[in-house]
Amino acid sequence: MVLGQYNTLMSIQASVLEKLLRRSPQLRPQLYFKSSLTALSHAMEDQVLAGGAQQSLIIASFQRERFYRQEAHRYERIAALTPHVYVLAAPETSFISASKEYETIAFDPTDQLSHEWHLVVIGQQYASCLVCQERQTVPNSSDGTDLPAMDQTRRFEGIWTFDRQVSCQAAEILLDRILLYRPELKAKIKQAKTQFLTEIPSGIREVDPDPFAERLVTYLQAGQYKLLKAYRSITAQERKERLINLITSAIRRSLDPNEIFRVAVEELGQATHVCRCLIYRCKATDTTTTITYEARSDLSLPSLVGQLWSLQDNPLFQTVIERQEPIAITNTQTTESYDLSEMKGRIERWQIRSWLMVPLIYQGRILGMVELQHCQVNPHAWSQDEIGLVEAVAVQLGVALIQAESFANLEELNQQLEALERTRSNLIAITGHELRTPLSTIQVCLESLANEPDMPPELRQVMLNTALTDAERMRNLIQDFITLSRLESGRVQWHLEPIALDECVNLALSSIRTRQSSESLPQIRAQVPLELPPVQADGERVVEVLSKLLDNACKFTAPEGEVVIEAKPNGGKMLEVTVTDTGRGIEPNRLEAVFDRFYQEEGALRRTAGGTGLGLAICRQIVLGLGGQIWAESAGRNKGSQFHFTLPIASEDTHPVNGKPQPEPSPAPKTRRSSRKRATLS
Repeated sequence: MVLGQYNTLMSIQASVLEKLLRRSPQLRPQLYFKSSLTALSHAMEDQVLAGGAQQSLIIASFQRERFYRQEAHRYERIAALTPHVYVLAAPETSFISASKEYETIAFDPTDQLSHEWHLVVIGQQYASCLVCQERQTVPNSSDGTDLPAMDQTRRFEGIWTFDRQVSCQAAEILLDRILLYRPELKAKIKQAKTQFLTEIPSGIREVDPDPFAERLVTYLQAGQYKLLKAYRSITAQERKERLINLITSAIRRSLDPNEIFRVAVEELGQATHVCRCLIYRCKATDTTTTITYEARSDLSLPSLVGQLWSLQDNPLFQTVIERQEPIAITNTQTTESYDLSEMKGRIERWQIRSWLMVPLIYQGRILGMVELQHCQVNPHAWSQDEIGLVEAVAVQLGVALIQAESFANLEELNQQLEALERTRSNLIAITGHELRTPLSTIQVCLESLANEPDMPPELRQVMLNTALTDAERMRNLIQDFITLSRLESGRVQWHLEPIALDECVNLALSSIRTRQSSESLPQIRAQVPLELPPVQADGERVVEVLSKLLDNACKFTAPEGEVVIEAKPNGGKMLEVTVTDTGRGIEPNRLEAVFDRFYQEEGALRRTAGGTGLGLAICRQIVLGLGGQIWAESAGRNKGSQFHFTLPIASEDTHPVNGKPQPEPSPAPKTRRSSRKRATLS
């Protein structure tokens, strides 16, 4: 028995990649990035889908369940074509070993599979495999374990091949690993080995590779694809070829638009031999722009770098925007096509004799402009080759700009998608927990009242009070959801007026003392000077903020502890309110996260204090909507905490005059959603 357990332990600690390399020593691992593996995996899967009714063996191993969930719909489609689909993943929430549309195998999180990426596809006429091991991990500060990095910089080392023998060896290793977790599949796996892990007769043509190639093409950079098209169309023009190559190389080296524009303006200026080459970013609605990128063949010419370049009064710019096509002026002194009289001063100052303007366009959107200027005495007639060259460069620059923006937003988008998924899961967990408990209590109380007509009046009253208390708890929960939704969407009507802060504090104290017994509350002291100036705010919302901060402080402070409310001027235009407690405290790295929706320091289902984690999120939205700031401070665990927020002081013209209040000011602007990523439960 002990020997069997030892063998099983050794098996799950073995790397599939290392086993495969020992069986096929001729193989040489290569380095892959996550985006490359995603493209290869999708292409291999699409090859199966393109095969129609032809049965195949598919084995896919995911490092985590959350990675599998992103691809589950694809395997449902594949499973409709073949019964031999096996999906392995390390379980996190709901992934289990089961036989449904396809076989799922939940492996131990300590299994070496949790650090590898595998996909094996074997058909009767083709085979391919992808077996890789992750090279880098990042530490998870919450529990000390190592988890894969959630971005495109993750690197893997391994094998990708169409070799059938290697694919069969990889499939055999993975099928044996599956048997460790699903021994009941022994007969099915034996059938799969017999059917697929065999040599095929020579001369059989493989399946059409177009779906595989087409899927890979969609993952290539748009600039690289357009570059190939440009090379085919301008092979006879060495100068244009060299220029496009240099600019595209800059795109490959860096996704920084500044670097790309710097290279483009220098190379384009040299290739066209113009006196001045300009590239600047702009939109169709811009009235001015600042020149940042310039190349001059004659350094005696005045430089435009740093100059504010007017666009609104430039008829050439307006015509380019309207037509979305280049404009070439041979001689600015004699042209009759455009009225340049209002630009005479600019033309003379910068010595512009011949002018070419080509827009940077991507899908009908103006992103910038390329300007070529000749400043010699003799005008220059722009040839079609020159215009075509600049247009080709403009196309590449437009793609580069979109590509740079896309890559810059990719990581933030991934984080937002992750946060959205966690928020959804946490919302279900928290609301389920917070609603189930009071509902159960109300049900028990009502059933007792209905089934026990002879219940003593005293006990009947206890039952009614308990049911009413839990009903109020449910009402408050739902109200918090509605309030936060309205605040984040900007659907709140603010009623701003000068209010005395001490009155709001007294109302908040009265509210918490009404709702909780004095024995369960810590000592609460208010130190708010009466001579403080009034604040310009919505009194009801300020009381709500104070009540939630006091509730939060009392929740995590023992009855023998202390809570202090203080207020003081913060600069000349703001008042700062501080709620200090001697309770549990906050870890320094959590001081920002506590204001996020559904945040619970103890976790959603194992916390000792109730609540939904929405209170501080509501406080933040209210304070920001009133024009203030809110933040938390703490020396650490069990060292208490301080919550600060500021409110604008009411101006003199909003103070009451002769006992009569002045007209109410315009409502505050709608609150905007925070751009910072939404954190959720730990």
